[in-house]
Amino acid sequence: MTPDVAPRRAWAALIVLSLAAFAFVSTELLPTGLLTVMADDLHRSRSQIGLLVGGYAIVVVLGSIPLTVLTKHIPRRQLLGATLLLFAVANLAGALAGSYAVLAVARLATALTQALFWSVVNAVVSGLFPVAVRGRIIGLFATGPALAPVLGVPLCTWIGQQAGWRAAFAVVAAFGVLATVVMFALIPSYRPSSGRAARGTAPDRRAFNRLLVGVALAITGFLTFTTYLTVFYLDVSGFAESTLPALLFVSGAAGTLGAFVVSRTLDLHPIGTLLAALGVGAGSLAGLFLLGTFRPAVLVLIAGGGFAYSAFATSVQGRLLVVAPGSTDMASAGVGTAFNAGIAAGSLLGGALLPQTGPRPLALVAALLTAAALIVLAGQPRRARAARTRAALPGAIDPSGR
Repeated sequence: MTPDVAPRRAWAALIVLSLAAFAFVSTELLPTGLLTVMADDLHRSRSQIGLLVGGYAIVVVLGSIPLTVLTKHIPRRQLLGATLLLFAVANLAGALAGSYAVLAVARLATALTQALFWSVVNAVVSGLFPVAVRGRIIGLFATGPALAPVLGVPLCTWIGQQAGWRAAFAVVAAFGVLATVVMFALIPSYRPSSGRAARGTAPDRRAFNRLLVGVALAITGFLTFTTYLTVFYLDVSGFAESTLPALLFVSGAAGTLGAFVVSRTLDLHPIGTLLAALGVGAGSLAGLFLLGTFRPAVLVLIAGGGFAYSAFATSVQGRLLVVAPGSTDMASAGVGTAFNAGIAAGSLLGGALLPQTGPRPLALVAALLTAAALIVLAGQPRRARAARTRAALPGAIDPSGR
């Protein structure tokens, strides 16, 4: 079992790890805000700088499961400490990079630390608290990464514009060192298999496999549209380019609200929260296809999409801690792989469709994919109820054979 931790210490650890997640997501997206600055300084095209984001996601997809397997016996405090320290070193290497090639290697190393961090952090955070409040804890933890597009990326962009893009990487590196020190002071050392959240509370391989399919479909849907959101704003809704920062803030702020709302509902209604998030997402995307030229509606629907994306991602973390068929670390690695595969697939699908159809139909395609994910995941509660009904019938056979 995870060693008992005083409540104040557990809450402090939650805050520190949520801030670390904030830093990871901010770093992943950092080049998007400094695209032109980095391209000019490194004498590279904007598309080549953009590859530092797309390539990052691919590395996370490829690295999550192998790294989790290789580190499955390392105590969590030591593993998270090493991961955060390497994160800091990789960002410092990026800040000092004298060429695009060196920067690309530094980004690759950073992506590997992110793959490992996300594979283990949910079980670590959840294990510090009683099972009855895990949904609340997961939702509160998720506010950190949800805030990254709203605060982290704009802050890094401002630092990069004022002091050069290297300064932004250096600030993230300094935070990584600080987080490492504080995390070591707060997280107890224990064997991974002994953690309170090391195993799912109701293991179900079929439900977990459906969760993976649902995640891949939903994230592909969301990213098919949101990757090209600014094009939709400009070409379909007719917003001025100067309004883009404020419009993107609306989506990001709604996402933060989504994570917080989920923290209040996930413990009592875990599956309902998951399905409601997908329902709001599919409805918002369909509404954007239908009402994309009506600006007041677009603002509301974009907020709905941001809210749904964050709420869904948070609900998935809670669901995997229930149905994980083996270790929750491996389950997290699997979900992380499905999530990042969806990011890559969505951006590629949207990029392929955009020249042929324009931005408006992307919202319809995204809505259909998200609705498909809803159908996939909505089937599980019915099967679970049917299984419980069969088990309650006279003469029913226990699946364990007893």
